[in-house]
Amino acid sequence: MKKSLTLVMSLLMVLAIALSACAPAGGSAGGDDVKTVGISMPTKTSTRWISDGESMVKVFEEMGYKTDLQFADDDIPNQLAQIENMITKGADVLVIAAIDGSTLTDTLAKAKEAGVLVIAYDRLLVNSANVDYYATFDNFGVGVIMGTQIETGLDLKNQPGPFNIELFGGSPDDTNAFYFYDGAMSVLQPYIDSGKLVVQSGQTGMDKVSTLRWDGIVAQARMENLLSAYYTDKRVDAVLSPYDGLSIGIISALKSVGYGTADQPMPVITGQDAEVASVKAMIAGEQTYTVFKDTRELAKQTAAMVDAALKGLEVPINDTKTYDNGVKIVPSYLLTPFSVDITNYEKYLVESGYYTADQLK
Repeated sequence: MKKSLTLVMSLLMVLAIALSACAPAGGSAGGDDVKTVGISMPTKTSTRWISDGESMVKVFEEMGYKTDLQFADDDIPNQLAQIENMITKGADVLVIAAIDGSTLTDTLAKAKEAGVLVIAYDRLLVNSANVDYYATFDNFGVGVIMGTQIETGLDLKNQPGPFNIELFGGSPDDTNAFYFYDGAMSVLQPYIDSGKLVVQSGQTGMDKVSTLRWDGIVAQARMENLLSAYYTDKRVDAVLSPYDGLSIGIISALKSVGYGTADQPMPVITGQDAEVASVKAMIAGEQTYTVFKDTRELAKQTAAMVDAALKGLEVPINDTKTYDNGVKIVPSYLLTPFSVDITNYEKYLVESGYYTADQLK
């Protein structure tokens, strides 16, 4: 009898172990211990953040996690309230793309007290020790791509010039904006110094060229002012734009004064995020370039980092030097961005399944 009971108990233990092994990555088979990931995105005004949020929900839920996705509508108090509510409701992880990475110090302290894992997502969280990891793209490299696009588009290595250029930067409360600008200027500054590129407005540096909240309307108004003040009898040959939403506003300003015709073709215009409107503008010959950052891959990488951290495994990172947030260097994983233009957009955007061909018609 004892042998039979022992055998039964052994079989039950084996069965329990087997069931445990079959449980989803985020928790137990019964779902009692499923971890919750709070995902805080800054806005829905940019399609890329919608795509980021949806991609993360998909990847995390496929791995067995629960998700709580919130968009903050570019309102800092709203984002703070949403994140604190996630903490109150018992989120195990916070993945945060901040509106302003400097505003979350107190909230991140609350997360730390609650034992919440914090991942900065594509925008660095600054002035806090309570940031565990950072998942992003090579942001300086994004800027280098943009500078190289202008170098290529104007054939600066071979043409004598001079060429006129105007510079736009991203939002000054987004640390990425400075990486983008510095990366671009690492390519463009030597041409400016030599006189081959001329900034007719004289406006250089993020203190003069930044665009708060990445607002395309603000960029359009500034471009209109630049054109009326400095280009009534000159042509602008290139515009450094770090984001597609700005590029669309810049294009509108240029078209309003006659650019985009056979007599006055568009300048070389850069962008970032491969948004549908800008890809269509590229196909129409209005925007020259964009930078593609595959948010699906960033979502997968973020999920892999979270999963490893929660399981006590080695977290995949590839950068431990670049991202100093003012308190600590945040361990990071940097993905590779790609230069996209009329010659290769189908390869990167359609053949990869990021968009359908119909979406770009």
